[in-house]
Amino acid sequence: MRTSDFDYQLPAELIAQQPVERGRSRLLTLSGAGRIADHEISELTELLEAGDLLVVNNTRVLAARLFGRRPGGGQAEILLVAPRDPDDVLEEAVEWMCLGRPRKRMRPGTDVLFDEALRGRILEHLEPDRLLIRFSSPPSPLLARLGHVPLPPYIARADTDRDRERYQTVFAEVPGAVAAPTAGLHFDRELLRRIEAAGIGITTITLHVGPGTFRPVSAQHIDDHPMESERFEIGESAARAIQSARAGNGRIVAVGTTVVRTLESAALAGNVGDTGDAGEGLITAARGATDLFIKPGFEFRVVDRLLTNFHLPRSTLLMLVSAFAGRERVLDAYKQAVARKYRFYSYGDAMLLDRIGR
Repeated sequence: MRTSDFDYQLPAELIAQQPVERGRSRLLTLSGAGRIADHEISELTELLEAGDLLVVNNTRVLAARLFGRRPGGGQAEILLVAPRDPDDVLEEAVEWMCLGRPRKRMRPGTDVLFDEALRGRILEHLEPDRLLIRFSSPPSPLLARLGHVPLPPYIARADTDRDRERYQTVFAEVPGAVAAPTAGLHFDRELLRRIEAAGIGITTITLHVGPGTFRPVSAQHIDDHPMESERFEIGESAARAIQSARAGNGRIVAVGTTVVRTLESAALAGNVGDTGDAGEGLITAARGATDLFIKPGFEFRVVDRLLTNFHLPRSTLLMLVSAFAGRERVLDAYKQAVARKYRFYSYGDAMLLDRIGR
C-alpha cells in the first residue's frame, strides 16, 4: 500500500495544545459493524462488559530533553532515547543513544556542557539519526533537575511543571519512555475504581515508547518503512489475567497501540498457548524488544478492542489502527471526528474501536 493511502486533512486548531482534566475526554466509538457514535471516556463502564480485560502500559516518561552549550557557546538540544546497552540499569547508564540538534554541528569529539554536574561527549553518529554520547556521570538521576518533558513537536509550546504530571499516565511505574502511551492519559483514579467495580479487569504490561513510534512514514510505499525497536515486558500476572479473561469469554481491550504491539509481538514470537475452540493465542510471560510493523493485512491473535487517541496522517500508528478496524472505516471516522470538533493527538480525545470481523 502507498503511504498516501493514510493521509487526511486536519485543521491546525484541532491539534490539542493543552490537556483536559483526566476522565473528561470525549470518546468516539467505531463498532465492528461500522457504526460511529459520540461518548465520553467516563462512559467506558457502559461500553465494556463484566469479564472484559483492560491491558494498560505502565511505562514512565523520562524528562529526557536536555539543553546545553557547545564549545564557543552554541546551543545544543539532546533527547535521551535509550542506554547503549539495553541491559544497563537506567540510573547507572553513562553511554546513551540520543537525538540531537543542531546535528551537523555535533560532530564526534564535540563536548556539550549541560551543568557543572553533567557533560557529554559525542562519540559517533549512527544511522539513521542517532548520536552516541558518553556522559560524565549517569544523566538519569539528574533529570528531575535538568530534564524537560519531551512533548511532541506538534505541541507548539514549551513544557511546564504541569506537564511533568499530566504527560504521565496514572499507571506510570517503570521509567524508560521518551513519549507517553497517550491512550492511558485519559484515566483518573475514580474511573479506574468504577471500571473495577463493574467487573472489568485491569492488568499492566510495559513497552518503553521511543521516538520512532510517532515518526511519519516518508517512504512512498509503507513496506519500505523500517520500524525502530522498542523494549517490552509482559509479566506473569498479566499473562494469567489474559488467560483468565479468555477462559471466561471476556474481550481483551488494549489501552493504546503500544499494548497492541506488545501483545501481538509476543504472539508472533510464540509466547502463546492454544485456546482450542477459539483458535487464538494466549500470552505467556515474555521480555524482549519488538520492531513489529502492524499494517493492513495483519492477522490479530490477541486484541479484540482498542482504546486509542487520534493519530498523525501517514504514521505507523494510523496504519495499525487501520489494520485493526479497516482503513476506509477509520478514515471515515477521522473525517467525522474533524466535523464534530474532536481534539487530536497526544493531549486530545480518544476512540474505542472493535476489531474488524469480531
